[in-house]
Amino acid sequence: MEPEALASERITQKICAAIKGQIASGLLAPGAKLPSTRSLAGEWGVSRTTVTAAYDQLTAEGYLETRQGARAQVARGLGHSPAQPERPILQASHHPLSAFGQRLEGFALPPTASVERLVTDFRYGDLSAADFPMLAWRKAVTGALLRRRPRLRYDDPCGASTLRAALQGYLWRARGLRCKPEQIIVVNGSQQGLDLCARLFLDRGERAVMEEPGYNLAHQVFVAAGAEVACATVDGEGMQTQGLPAARLAYVTPSHQFPLGSVMSARRRRELLAWAQGGSAYVIEDDYDSEYRFDIAPIPPLQTLDDAGRVIYLGTISKTLSPTLRLGYLVVPPALLTAFAKAKRLTDRHAPSLEQEALADLIESGAYERHVRRVRRRNGERRAALLEALSAALGDAVTVVGADAGLHVVAWLNQVPGAQEEALVARARAAGLGLYPVGPLYAAASMADRPRLAGLVIGYASLDEQDIKQGVEMLKKVLEGFAAEGGPSRR
Repeated sequence: MEPEALASERITQKICAAIKGQIASGLLAPGAKLPSTRSLAGEWGVSRTTVTAAYDQLTAEGYLETRQGARAQVARGLGHSPAQPERPILQASHHPLSAFGQRLEGFALPPTASVERLVTDFRYGDLSAADFPMLAWRKAVTGALLRRRPRLRYDDPCGASTLRAALQGYLWRARGLRCKPEQIIVVNGSQQGLDLCARLFLDRGERAVMEEPGYNLAHQVFVAAGAEVACATVDGEGMQTQGLPAARLAYVTPSHQFPLGSVMSARRRRELLAWAQGGSAYVIEDDYDSEYRFDIAPIPPLQTLDDAGRVIYLGTISKTLSPTLRLGYLVVPPALLTAFAKAKRLTDRHAPSLEQEALADLIESGAYERHVRRVRRRNGERRAALLEALSAALGDAVTVVGADAGLHVVAWLNQVPGAQEEALVARARAAGLGLYPVGPLYAAASMADRPRLAGLVIGYASLDEQDIKQGVEMLKKVLEGFAAEGGPSRR
């Protein structure tokens, strides 16, 4: 647009805003006639064309009424409204939410970006920004942009064919998982994968089975779908599979149980598959951090044992590249492909195409697997620093589990009762230390049904070795102060 035209447009908008303000304040009542275009143009020092454009705009928005040969006037029904008594704000329960919406009311939203300055934050799921392969990712994104499409259009809801083919090869090389590219559904992170499964398999009142303790957002997805959630206790062999109730769906983390870190034994894997086949149920296998194995050999996925098409494999790049990219994938049995494609299309059409194409390039070039090897080594160093610091600072006061794999450990505090877990976390946060309790990952409503000892889920992938050591020293001081006061009971 030419500069003169831009100036005229700005003046038109100023005239419109001035007239709207006079109407809102009551200076121009409904039915009041406005100045002629000639006189108003003279007042503003602009052309009649500019004023006419302003009147036309206000007429189109319903503020003015015009007749042939007559001056414009304020539309009937507009004008300054007399002050109304303040109405009470309705509570959420008074709004007509669906049953789904009402079930969400009991869920807490995550805290927004905090203004507090934590010296060390052991939050699980965070990655170090310094680990992100910036140059390789920029090259992949640039390459995807330069492959200019003849038209911009909606893509396959199941995902870009290039990415699905690249993932097929990667899953075979990294996890020994055999599938066809057509079986892969690209989703906006593993959370959407869980949501799609809940929508497709769970009606109100039906049952889902999951681990206790387990991934809290999976539990919430199933509850939001209206399902009854049955929790199975976890021990050193993973989820206990004897006596599982009949259900439509089971959710497990067999290669590295979240959060306790145990590996599901071969016997229990077979029992779980037999349960699913016998009861026409499906198993969601969340392989959320399979790239990170330190003191144990890679564990083959449950999906590789599935001959009956009962396992839905769920993977993500949130633990290797970044949780901000929101890319994950499902490997579904052939019989479910059409249902998942339709559900994905209705949910959001498809995952972002540019990021899919860039990830495909990253995998096909070998850059992704080089990056995974590098961050596995880097996180192995962080893990070693954490274990050494915990042993040196706390000794027998802490028992660490789940350290053989993944990007977190669980530290049981042998001198702090489970009932004091939240008070300890609050004390630490006040001192600038971010700690995250294991208690909320248990679905049991009563504290009596939760662990006897306080436990912490300690993530380390976003920290360097110095930060880790500093954080453990802070934890030691918090525990010493906590013990000196006898926990919260003497404060």
